[in-house]
Amino acid sequence: MDNANCCKFYLINFLNVFAHWFLAIVYTIFPFFKRPKNVKNEIILITGAGSGIGQLMAIEFAKLGAIIVAWDINDQGLNSTKKLVEKNGSKCTTYNVDVTDRHRVYEVAKQIKQEVGTVYILINNAGVVIGKDLLDLKDEEILSTMNVNTISHFWTVKAFLPDMIEKDHGHIVTIASLAGHVGVNKLVDYCASKFAAVGFDAALRLEIQTNGHNKIKTTVVCPWFINTGMFNGCSALLPVLEPKYVVDKIVNAVLKDQAELVIPRLMYALDVFKALLPTKSGRDLIAILGVDRSMNNFVGHLQKKK
Repeated sequence: MDNANCCKFYLINFLNVFAHWFLAIVYTIFPFFKRPKNVKNEIILITGAGSGIGQLMAIEFAKLGAIIVAWDINDQGLNSTKKLVEKNGSKCTTYNVDVTDRHRVYEVAKQIKQEVGTVYILINNAGVVIGKDLLDLKDEEILSTMNVNTISHFWTVKAFLPDMIEKDHGHIVTIASLAGHVGVNKLVDYCASKFAAVGFDAALRLEIQTNGHNKIKTTVVCPWFINTGMFNGCSALLPVLEPKYVVDKIVNAVLKDQAELVIPRLMYALDVFKALLPTKSGRDLIAILGVDRSMNNFVGHLQKKK
């Protein structure tokens, strides 16, 4: 690159930095300026769709006219999701898929293309939480957390991204967590998996854009604890979020191609504090928020059922 082109390259990119920063401020203050995209008749695949926010997302997207493909390992939950989606006037096809089994993922992906059509919106929502100190975790539990919460994303994206690239159209949504931004005791494995999921989204977005596929979007979602049963017993200064509130935010973020969604909005400041404060001050801030004690009374799904 000669000097003239080099100067032009840097000037354009610096101008883009400020232009995108300005637009981000405008859209934050006046969100109605950014028109939502239309997902009617789009095929949306949601993993972990048999319960919790996965099921709620299926219902909300169905209300917008999307065609739902639901994945889960719980047949009863899948049947419930199918009935609720169809009750809201949309089609729903269900598949029992263990997302950690890459061969099953690839096999069913081909089956969906033949039976339903091409998936252009992929929502990686399936997740697990164990909630134990690191030394109390069995090796199999650590592997399960990493495989479901992170590694499975590689298989699903490899299965569906090629079709998106072919049409230069698509959206990949990663349901991560605020635990992907800050460490929490009794969640070493979970935090590691969610930090990885956040990094997966960031690198994938850059790779897609660098390869010139600018019409393929990604969204990473980082919510606080949600009242779905996964984190029964957790408590801190911030209240547990209600599932419907979280799902409404996620749907809006997808419709407006929002790259990152942190819930509640207050926690966008978390990364700023981490960058500016000394490590020990950050630890004190976590104590103030009660994050260090949030898992003390954790019971989760299994204990609640017992």
